[in-house]
Amino acid sequence: MRYAILAAGLAVAFGLSACDSSKTSATTAAAPTEPAAPKYSGRSQQMYQGQEMIEKVDSASIKVGKGGTLEMEAKGSVPMAGYKKAGFLPRINPEAPKDGVYEVDAVAEKPASGTAASTPIEIKDVWDHYPADSLKGIKVISKTNSVVAMLPGK
Repeated sequence: MRYAILAAGLAVAFGLSACDSSKTSATTAAAPTEPAAPKYSGRSQQMYQGQEMIEKVDSASIKVGKGGTLEMEAKGSVPMAGYKKAGFLPRINPEAPKDGVYEVDAVAEKPASGTAASTPIEIKDVWDHYPADSLKGIKVISKTNSVVAMLPGK
């Protein structure tokens, strides 16, 4: 009798597991596939309240400025007019990137309200204590894409 109960329990367990996997595969097959998000080596820093990444970055450039600072500039777009206090947030890296390209987020302070219309934005910022010994370029990251800017001569 004990073996009969164990056999019945085992049959029920196999039956339920088969039902669950068929439901999962059916819903997975019906779900639309989205492109995988790109992998970045660093993680984003904490943003201030109201800040968010810009929608798209079109171009970026960097150069060593006066006093040994890194002058960064990017042009892109935001979903509506009124974004202000645009800047760059260097990503937190566990170690220096092997290729020397450091990642930064392009961020701006979102307006309280506005009409949805793609609006150009220009970001200029200075990185005071950048890793001069290992930096060869930066990757400017937005919500939808990224652009790499290399130091001249590197």
